[in-house]
Amino acid sequence: MKLKKFVKWIFAGLVVAFIVLQFFNPPRTNPPVTNDFIAATKPPPEIEKLFRAACYDCHSHETKWPWYSRIAPMSFGIANDVEYGRANLDLSDWPTNSVRAAKKMDAMSEDISQKEMPLPKYTLIHHDARLTDAQRKQMTDWLDAQSEKFSGAK
Repeated sequence: MKLKKFVKWIFAGLVVAFIVLQFFNPPRTNPPVTNDFIAATKPPPEIEKLFRAACYDCHSHETKWPWYSRIAPMSFGIANDVEYGRANLDLSDWPTNSVRAAKKMDAMSEDISQKEMPLPKYTLIHHDARLTDAQRKQMTDWLDAQSEKFSGAK
């Protein structure tokens, strides 16, 4: 009998904690775009579509915040992932310096070809972000060609 009462109190405490967490959600912001990657590089439409599906939610200021990004504790994880993604590669603040742009493209190509990006936890829910080997090759071939073009434009 005591165990049942204890479990009920634990459950009630968890429900209260869940409700209280909802009042402390992190901000979900989309700052202004300063220099968009797609506008700067003008990829073919099929490549643009792949970048928008696989990269833009976490690596740009054009994040589509889904309904579950408003429910704690999930909201904290999503906001943290977007903040981390933008800090590592911000496609909305693309460098105008061609050497820096080429280096970023090389890093992007490597992450995509090594299947480090997009993250599995993202593709688990976002089916359109799942890249086939052919799509990865298409993206990396384009990135490598652009990187070569940009690095030659010093």
